[in-house]
Amino acid sequence: MATREFTGRHAVMVFVGAFGIIFIVNFSMAYNAVSTFPGLEVKNSYVASQQFDAKRDAQLALGWSVRAYARDGQVFLSITDADGAPVEAADLQATLGRATHTRDDMTPDFVFDGKTYVAPATLGEGNWNIRMVALADDGTEFTQRVILHVRS
Repeated sequence: MATREFTGRHAVMVFVGAFGIIFIVNFSMAYNAVSTFPGLEVKNSYVASQQFDAKRDAQLALGWSVRAYARDGQVFLSITDADGAPVEAADLQATLGRATHTRDDMTPDFVFDGKTYVAPATLGEGNWNIRMVALADDGTEFTQRVILHVRS
């Protein structure tokens, strides 16, 4: 059996092929990271940082807890006070979507049923986030990202 000689041309092809694969993988990963980034959380992080402590303390003083789950084509968002009683916020705005991209984002129409907020939503299996802003009767803004795990 004749052996072939490994020449400089072979070395260049291996070198170019290996680094070409590395470049293509890195480029595609960077493209996917940038193209799926949902955007900025705040316009000016310095201004937001100046108000952070006061907003956090006011939100914690409410004593609210939030829990979410999905069942039978509906999403349930339960807000309770420090005593465990249901809370009906003066206003509730929420965005429901995946943690990794904004393609599946939706704005559910939550309705308070006396105990919890309910909205129709057909969700695929996996991890979802509810990014909510609720307004207390005293005007305090309650902002939270609630993780929702959907299993089949």
